Amino acid sequence: MQHQEIEPPEELRATIQSFWYTGKDFGELLTSFEVVPDGYAEIIFHFGSANSLLTTGSGQPLPSPFLVGLLHKPVYFYAKNQVELLGIRCFPWTVFELLGLPPGKDGVRILEHPIAQLQAPLAKWLQAGNVAEALAQVAQYFGQAQSPSVPDGTLSKAGRAMRAANGTLPVSQVAAAAHATVRTLERKFKQAASHTVKDVSGLLRFEQVRRHLWRHPAANLAGLAQELGYTDQSHLGREFKRYCGTTPAAFARKATRWQQAVSTDFVAFVLA
Repeated sequence: MQHQEIEPPEELRATIQSFWYTGKDFGELLTSFEVVPDGYAEIIFHFGSANSLLTTGSGQPLPSPFLVGLLHKPVYFYAKNQVELLGIRCFPWTVFELLGLPPGKDGVRILEHPIAQLQAPLAKWLQAGNVAEALAQVAQYFGQAQSPSVPDGTLSKAGRAMRAANGTLPVSQVAAAAHATVRTLERKFKQAASHTVKDVSGLLRFEQVRRHLWRHPAANLAGLAQELGYTDQSHLGREFKRYCGTTPAAFARKATRWQQAVSTDFVAFVLA
């Protein structure tokens, strides 16, 4: 598996968290992999040969690009042969405005959008083995396409506070950091992302647990629960299973096995 990731230019950092690429040969048989919730929405391009395939559980080939919205449970994809993925990881309160689309709670959304014009030039760069140039072209597209209106200041301030605290702040403190009332903040979040502040905070906190267990499978769960503001270890376990579909202990055991075979810290797409 190959993986690269770059930060967006300064002018996009209130909207986009990162640009990333990963490539993997899944072999000749259709193989499943899962995307687990991580508190972000992602615009994903995919590339491959004539025999390559990327589908959802329905078995229908996915167009490129497509959108993976804010998830609350794992979503399974299926692939075969060499597949390359290039993604734009966005904040859930900015992705719909960025694309000029109505917000929704779709797990996977098929896009009909001018961004699809990038498919051919990106494919050429990847065929030439130049991943860095492909990522740079995506960043350039969004830099040029960025609306002259700045992102909503209330949402940007709230998002920074939530991320800085790893999702541990109560809604009242998030609102205070954004210089807004709870009612105003919740209204703006629902309008921009179709999700509540609590929804996003819960996912950000879960993501910290998942990343920590990926890097440190032997971590003490009781200590981790206390550090991230869960009521206790049982509370952490319930929330983790809700989002990941498995217990923290089971995930840690899998992480130990995966780390023996995978040399990357790529945890957004986890092989099933």
